[in-house]
Amino acid sequence: MTPHASRRFILGGTAVALATPTLLRGAAAQPAPAAAPAIPQAPGFYRFKVGGFTVTTVHDGFFARPVKDFVRNASLEDVQKVLAESFLPAETIRIPFTVTFVETPTQLIAFDAGNGVTPAGATQGRMIENMRDAGIDPAKVTAVIHSHFHGDHVNGLLNASGGAAFPNAEIVVPAAEWAWWSDTGNQTRSPEGQRGNFANSARRFAPYQGKIRQLAEGAEALPGIRSIPVHGHTPGHTAYRIADGDSQAIFVADTVNRPELFARRPDFHAVFDFDPVMAEASRRKLFDQLATDRIRITGYHFPFPANGYIAKEGNGYRFVPADWSSAV
Repeated sequence: MTPHASRRFILGGTAVALATPTLLRGAAAQPAPAAAPAIPQAPGFYRFKVGGFTVTTVHDGFFARPVKDFVRNASLEDVQKVLAESFLPAETIRIPFTVTFVETPTQLIAFDAGNGVTPAGATQGRMIENMRDAGIDPAKVTAVIHSHFHGDHVNGLLNASGGAAFPNAEIVVPAAEWAWWSDTGNQTRSPEGQRGNFANSARRFAPYQGKIRQLAEGAEALPGIRSIPVHGHTPGHTAYRIADGDSQAIFVADTVNRPELFARRPDFHAVFDFDPVMAEASRRKLFDQLATDRIRITGYHFPFPANGYIAKEGNGYRFVPADWSSAV
């Protein structure tokens, strides 16, 4: 920098410094600017391969709830400590929703149906628009395979007019799940907060009568898709193995909610679990297998794009997101 240029730089800096108080006084006299509109994000879908199958995770938005009373068997302070270790807020937690789709040579499969149509301004219910961005046509879905019947997993079976959102799909359900929620005699034997699932399930499955197939534990749902019982979150909660040749992945559904909390502390009992003791035993059994065999997973309430691996860590587990370079 020449001396002349240096003097210009210094003088320029001095001029700015001298002008700053004037600018600040002017700014103070002006009304605060309107909040900037939210910046649109990238489309909410992500693809990877399992053998010759194409797996697409599709984001369905999120729901925010208080951290207080989220875990039944731990103090708020203990829960907040675990959240802090994962850089998550202490008072409110966002629960994401992600639907897994699998395209095989003969099938287009959805694992669960998402939140469906939601009120304007809702933070959940984004699946249909993200399916559109991903090029997935609901009319071309040949099967919707369910993990369980909580509303955020079955509400998307209906479209805005109350008809079938997946008009050409067979509906595959775990037999144990169907048996429980289709028998209203079980209402008084269910946690009070889950009794609404009986009427809600009947309504959501109604347009598909004659197209519903019940699946036994461990049975093959479709070629390359096999059920894995992980009961406890609900009476028939089920995960699914997706396999083509030597390649495999497992959709773990709600075996854990946020993995930063319930994988790291599998002894934590989520408020949404039907039988929390059974749910804990089921997740430990499945996650021990995932960690040992290093199997890729997708999860329903995992941070998007909701796929990666489970590693053993102390008495718990750690979720390791998959390398993005594996996307297709």
